[in-house]
Amino acid sequence: MEFSEVLARRRMVRNYRDEPVDLAAVGRIVEAARRAPSAGFTQGQSFVVITEPSKRARLAEVADEHVYVAQGMDPWISSAPVHIAVCISEAAYHERYAEPDKRSPGEDEMDWPVPYWWVDAGAALMLLLLAVVDEGLAAGFFGVHRLQGLRSVLELPAEVMPIGVVTVGHPAPDRRSRSLDRGWKPLDQVVHEDRWGVPFDPDRKQV
Repeated sequence: MEFSEVLARRRMVRNYRDEPVDLAAVGRIVEAARRAPSAGFTQGQSFVVITEPSKRARLAEVADEHVYVAQGMDPWISSAPVHIAVCISEAAYHERYAEPDKRSPGEDEMDWPVPYWWVDAGAALMLLLLAVVDEGLAAGFFGVHRLQGLRSVLELPAEVMPIGVVTVGHPAPDRRSRSLDRGWKPLDQVVHEDRWGVPFDPDRKQV
């Protein structure tokens, strides 16, 4: 599949057919996500693939799926045959940036004006979502803020923080998110050239 087609097809899907997913495809998906960039090549990202039915049911429970369904929505968490939790270790970055090639003896650790472990977790999440589409499957995402007890369900070590869970499966008809009614912002509101407030014009000149 061409990259442009992957981008065009990518959307958050919140309903799935009762059809199994090839685990070989899941392996390729997490391998693609594993290749996400990371500061200092720390590779602080990790993933938990959940296929056990009882564990998936438990995730739907901690996500309060019953409340979601009571509002007339599809039971998309429990219907997905595969869940992939995206995780990050902040400690791994502090350890990496204490190594000799990143910090001289006696030098203090940098202030981390941007906590790059979150940046890298987002990069891994995006690659995962795109890889799912490339496999002809569909994905949705529910964030950790909605998942009280996720750490316990997945038995994560203390230094590993989940950012959320990606649901993976064969797409079924679902309800279009009302958030999409906002539409895409105009290009000149989000892309600037040389300084803020000057719209980028890709047709204006060659570089």
